[in-house]
Amino acid sequence: MENAKLKELTERLYGEGLEKGRAEADRLVAEAQASAAKILAEAKAEAAKIVKQAEDKAADTAKNSMTEISLAGKQALAKIKNEIADAIIAKSVNAGVAEAVVDAAFVKQLLLAVAAAWNSGAKVELKAMLPAALEAEFSKVFEASAKELLAAGIEVGYSKDVRNGFKVGQKDGGYYIAFTDESFAALMQEYLREKVSKLLF
Repeated sequence: MENAKLKELTERLYGEGLEKGRAEADRLVAEAQASAAKILAEAKAEAAKIVKQAEDKAADTAKNSMTEISLAGKQALAKIKNEIADAIIAKSVNAGVAEAVVDAAFVKQLLLAVAAAWNSGAKVELKAMLPAALEAEFSKVFEASAKELLAAGIEVGYSKDVRNGFKVGQKDGGYYIAFTDESFAALMQEYLREKVSKLLF
């Protein structure tokens, strides 16, 4: 009988221990499942945040790239327009100016205009230096109009230092103003740039 009681007590203790063990195991499993679900939810949230940041960064990069491409395109177009306008102006101006500054009659008219502008106040004696290489050609025109030039206060001379155009300065002064084909071309190009751009574009 004692064996039966002992067996019953043992079985009861075993049953209670087993039930407590199962309950503890169930509790631990539930806690583990809850913890895993929490970790999984946090990981999903972090992944969604990273994806959102990556998408935002990609959108910003695409927007910035398109802005830079658009700006580069506008700059390239403006540069091409300027180069076209410069080519047209250079082609139309340079040849004409080069011919004009070796035309003796044209140079004479310019000298008279310079003298008139220079002598708007008190009269000043001027000296014009012309290219020595063109002396024969210029002399023919200037001999015929020597009185007109002298009346305007201009003395004409020739110099090897002057390759094209002419220089004008006060007769007794130490400086000259140069009127070369480059300076005329630059002046004409600035004048024509806006007009050519309007015509072309």
